[in-house]
Amino acid sequence: MAKPKMTPGRAKKRIGAALLICLGLWFGAASPAFAQPFAHRGHAPASQKAAANGLAGILGYISRGWESLTRSLGECKTYADEKAIGKPLLYLPAGVAEPAMLEHLETQCGVAVRHLPEPIRKPGEKAASAIEPPGLLYLPHPYVVPGGRFNEMYGWDSYFILRGLLLDGKIRLARGIVENFFYEIEHYGMVLNANRTYYLTRSQPPFLSAMILAVYDSEKAAGRDDLAWLRKAYPYAVRYYDFWTHGAHLAGSTGLSRFYDFGSGPAPEVMASSPQYYRYVAAYFVRHPAAARGFLDWVPNGDSGVRPVGPLFTVSVCKPSPVVSRRDCDSAGRVGLTAKFYKGDRSLRESGFDVTFRFGPFGADTPDYAPVGLNSLLYESARDLERMSRLLGRPKEAQRWARLAAQRQENIRRYLWNAKRGLFFDYDFVTKRQSSYVFATTFYPLWAGLASTNQAHAVAANAKLFLEPGGLVTSLRPSLAQWDYPYGWAPLQLIAAEGLRRYGYNEDADRISYRFLGTVLENFRRDGTIREKYNVVTRSSDVSVRAGYRQNVIGFGWTNGVFLALLKEMPESWRARLAGD
Repeated sequence: MAKPKMTPGRAKKRIGAALLICLGLWFGAASPAFAQPFAHRGHAPASQKAAANGLAGILGYISRGWESLTRSLGECKTYADEKAIGKPLLYLPAGVAEPAMLEHLETQCGVAVRHLPEPIRKPGEKAASAIEPPGLLYLPHPYVVPGGRFNEMYGWDSYFILRGLLLDGKIRLARGIVENFFYEIEHYGMVLNANRTYYLTRSQPPFLSAMILAVYDSEKAAGRDDLAWLRKAYPYAVRYYDFWTHGAHLAGSTGLSRFYDFGSGPAPEVMASSPQYYRYVAAYFVRHPAAARGFLDWVPNGDSGVRPVGPLFTVSVCKPSPVVSRRDCDSAGRVGLTAKFYKGDRSLRESGFDVTFRFGPFGADTPDYAPVGLNSLLYESARDLERMSRLLGRPKEAQRWARLAAQRQENIRRYLWNAKRGLFFDYDFVTKRQSSYVFATTFYPLWAGLASTNQAHAVAANAKLFLEPGGLVTSLRPSLAQWDYPYGWAPLQLIAAEGLRRYGYNEDADRISYRFLGTVLENFRRDGTIREKYNVVTRSSDVSVRAGYRQNVIGFGWTNGVFLALLKEMPESWRARLAGD
């Protein structure tokens, strides 16, 4: 007797009791990226391992690393991109003359130089999201990349990189990076996620004003009070602040802001380098139907009239046969991820925390949240603009920025502070509920100086929730995503340590710094490298990420910068302990 045809409704019921669910890509399943998902690259050679010799060795590695991580558009190595396929291209803004330094690119590097089809006056313009084939975006000054697959200038990475550059006396390079961001705002509409065409629809956490003042203060300390440069920088910082506080980036009526990518559909860099990631997401939602609301579409067999956004995945529902060893499988049709999911996925990537379950599974609900970190940074930006205004002799503008900062501080305390738990939480302005997801961005209000004395005391008392043998863990949830437990990242160690110091909790800051620096140093002694992320529970650079990418990139720009910053702020007694371990 023939089996009845499986409908999506029946399939969903059977999946709840199924012992095995198999998903396959509807297209391109034989591609190398699919056949070898999450490949781990970049083990250090034995010569590098032998060279690792403690604190002096790691400081030398960082110092030499700035040169190896610096990119100039006249060099062939600048154009390599693991996140795209095809011939490398460089795009100039529409109407900008081709600089002489680029004339050799075609013959020596095999790089074609093109112009964007039209000027980009604001983010989210249709022309900005439909540029094919993808390529690098022109910037006028050399810049520092994170390393490995991240071979372009990133938005928030650059703040932590810049902190290290300034400590190493590389002020000119740091200033050039900041001026590249001015160029991005002028010609590409915002500070970009990174200078690739497929990033033209989103930004990254706003550290621009902090970068401007870090360069200005470093130059002033070196004997050059360059108010003319600050005057040039000020309107770019204002434009970027406005980008985050108007239009699509508003978090409803809260007076707060949110992350929002102006593009739609699958993220191009994911489709080019890791298409299996979306298969993994779809499989998760099939197995967890309660979490799949609005994110997963079923396409009945034989019905070509229904098609979700992006690739389709075949679904088979299998269970062991009691008679034979083979498995019996029924086709349950095909599934795809929805436009709503991809909007959330892209917006999560603007947050820089890709991937975490903090804004729902795989960040699918990201646009619904007013996040702690983003709004703390915008408070900090308003205070920075207040300071710039005073330095430039504009007291009325300074008063306006002070009012805007105070308003945001009030809204952060109203929506994001949880007095019972003693932590700051993100706020879902759609459901009008505060999140309960414990995340290390709770330290951002201390870093920005907006927390009250009592709030800072409560957060400091709760720091033990995050503290592991290797430093602060990002969250308390083991989701297998790289921005969750058990992983720790350099930027959050610095934000937490500096936030705690700001309110006088120096011993807590020293303890966090010592554990994280010790982890980085211990692994450096083992393999002679500095990595993007660490398992702070095991104090290891060996990671087992499923939601994200397994590759633990060597370099690594922001880890290098944070290592120097944390080391400088530690008392001599703690530095001596670190060197002696």
